[in-house]
Amino acid sequence: MHDFPPKVDAYTPGETSRPDTRSPAAFLWWTLRVQSDVVAIGALFGLVWLLPGTLSPFLLGKVIDTGILRGDAVATLGWAGLLTVVVVLGAAGGIAQHTLAVRGWLISLYGTQKLVARKAARLGHVLSRRLPTGEVMSISSSDSDTFGAVFDVVCRAIAALFAFFVVCGLMFSTSHVLGLVVLVAAPLLVAAASPVLRPLNAAQTAERTQNGELTSLATDIVAGLRILRGIGGEATFGANYAAQSQRVRRLGVVTGTWQTLAETLGVLLAGLLLVVLVWLGSHQMMAGELTVGQLISFVGYAVFMVWPMQTFFEFAQKWVRGLVSARKTITLLNAEVPFAEGTQPLSASPRLHDLASGLVVEPGRFLAVVSTDPEASAALADRLGRYLPGAEPVTDQDEDLKGRAARRARVARDARRAAEAEADDRTGRSVWGVEADGVDYSRLPLAALRERVVVSDTGSQLFAGTLQTAVDPFGTHTREQAEAALRTASAEDVYEGLPGGWQGRIDELGRGLSGGQRQRVVLARALLRDPEVLVLVEPTSAVDAHTEARIAERLPAQRRGRTTVVMTTSPLVLHYADEVALLVGTRVAARGTHADLLATSPDYRQVVARGMEEDE
Repeated sequence: MHDFPPKVDAYTPGETSRPDTRSPAAFLWWTLRVQSDVVAIGALFGLVWLLPGTLSPFLLGKVIDTGILRGDAVATLGWAGLLTVVVVLGAAGGIAQHTLAVRGWLISLYGTQKLVARKAARLGHVLSRRLPTGEVMSISSSDSDTFGAVFDVVCRAIAALFAFFVVCGLMFSTSHVLGLVVLVAAPLLVAAASPVLRPLNAAQTAERTQNGELTSLATDIVAGLRILRGIGGEATFGANYAAQSQRVRRLGVVTGTWQTLAETLGVLLAGLLLVVLVWLGSHQMMAGELTVGQLISFVGYAVFMVWPMQTFFEFAQKWVRGLVSARKTITLLNAEVPFAEGTQPLSASPRLHDLASGLVVEPGRFLAVVSTDPEASAALADRLGRYLPGAEPVTDQDEDLKGRAARRARVARDARRAAEAEADDRTGRSVWGVEADGVDYSRLPLAALRERVVVSDTGSQLFAGTLQTAVDPFGTHTREQAEAALRTASAEDVYEGLPGGWQGRIDELGRGLSGGQRQRVVLARALLRDPEVLVLVEPTSAVDAHTEARIAERLPAQRRGRTTVVMTTSPLVLHYADEVALLVGTRVAARGTHADLLATSPDYRQVVARGMEEDE
C-alpha cells in the first residue's frame, strides 16, 4: 500500500513522474491517482462501514416476516445473528475506514507541501517574481489541507455510490416502482442543487484570492516590523491589514452563505425522497403488495438513503473547493525558469566579461566596482551571478513593481538589450550577456555556475539555528576555517555575545542581532564558502568606520588567489583593491587604482566623496 510520508520526486533531477497541471480537475484527479491504492482500500472499508445501513433494513424485514410473524424462533435467531455479524463488521470497517481516511488525508497534505517545496527550490530566485510569498504559503497550508478533504470525501462518495446501488437493487427486487423511483429521483435531486455550485465556486475563488493577499501582507509586515516601527509606519500597515482582513471576512460570510444553502438543499431534497418513499411504501402495503417486514425494510432504506444523498452533496461542495485550490496550485507548478540549462563545461577560475557594461573580471584579482548609480552596480552583480532581473522576459507582474525594484528591473533589462546588441551570436538564441572564458552564461550548467560564482548582497538572510549553522550551513568546514572567516568579517563580537558561542541560538532572519552584526555574519558565511569568484554588494554598508577598516584590511588576505568583485563606494575598501572600475550609467568609464582614479576622474571623486560623507 502507498506509504507515508509520501514519496515525491517531481522537479528533481531523477524525477519519475510529474503532477498533471493541464487543468484544475486534471490536477485533482492526479492527486487521487498517485494514491489509488489508498483510495481503493479506503472505499472498500467505507463500504464495509456502510453494511449495517445497507443490509440492516433487509435483515430486519426478514426477522419480522420469517421469524416473528410466523413464530419461528430458529429463523428469528438466525436472521438476528446475521444482523449482529453485519453490525460488528460495520463497526470494524468504520475504524479501518477512518484510519485510511486520515492516512490518505496526510498523504495529500504533505505530498502537496513536498511538491511546493521542490518547485520553490527549482525556481529559486525566480519564485518571488511568479507568485507572492503569501500565495505560496497559502498553497502549502490551506490548499494542501483542502486536497486532503477532497481525498476523504471521494473515498466516502465511492462507498456511498456502491451502497446506493445495492439498496436500489434490494428495493427493486421487492418493488419495481420504489426501486425505479430511487434510481431515477436521486440523480435528479443531486442535479437540482447544481445551480448553487457556480456562485459557490465564484465566492470560494474570491475568498481564496483575498486570503492569499492577506497572508502576503502579513508576511511583509512581520519581515519589516522593525523598520516599520522605526519610521512610524506600523499603524498604517496595521490598518491596511485590518481592512484586508475585513474584506476576507465579508467574502467568508458570502461563501458560508452559499455553502449553507447547498447543505440545506442536500438535507431538504434527501428528506423529500424519504417522504416519497414512505408514502409510496405505505400505500403498497395497504394494497397488499408489501408485507409488514418489507414496509419496515423500505422505511429503513429511505432513512439510510439520506446519508448517501448528503455525501453526494458534500462531494460536490468539496470538489468545487478543491478546484479553486487546484487552480492556485497549478499556477505555481506551471511556473518555469525563463532560461534553459546549458551543457558546456566551466573552468575552475573563469575570466568573466559583462557585455552590457564592458567590465572584465580577471581571475585571482580583487576588483572593486564604483557606480554613479547604485542600481546599476546591483544589476551588474545580478548578471554576474545569473540572478534575476537579467535575461527574463517582461511579465505583467514585472510591470507592477514599484520603487527601487522597478528601477533595478529597468536597468537590468536595458543592460541586457545592450548586451544582446553587442553579442556575437547570430543563431537567434537568447544570450545572458555575461561570458565565462568566452562562453555565454546561457550555455553553462546553472549548478556548475553556482559552484564557481557566489553573490552575497544586502538581501542575503539568516535562518534560525546556531551561529555555527549560520556561518557553515552544510557543516563542511573545520572550526579553524570558520573562526578565520568570522575574524575576517570582524564578527568576533557576535561569537562572544551569544550565550554558548558557536552553539548560541540565532533567531529567524537574524532577529536579536543588530543590522551590522547580521551583515557581518552573512559576510563570514560567504567567505567560508570560498568560491572561485565571490561577488559582494556593499558588504560594509551597515558597520561603523572602525569595523569597516578592519574588514577592508583583512578581506584581500582572506581572498588572496581567488577572484573577488566588490560593489562599494567605501574609500577604506577601495584603498585595498587591486583595481577599481568606475561605472557611469551602465558602462565602465575608467579603470585603475583607487589613487589613480582619485587623481584623474572627477566622476570618481564625486562618488567616493559622497560615500565619505555618508560614512561620516
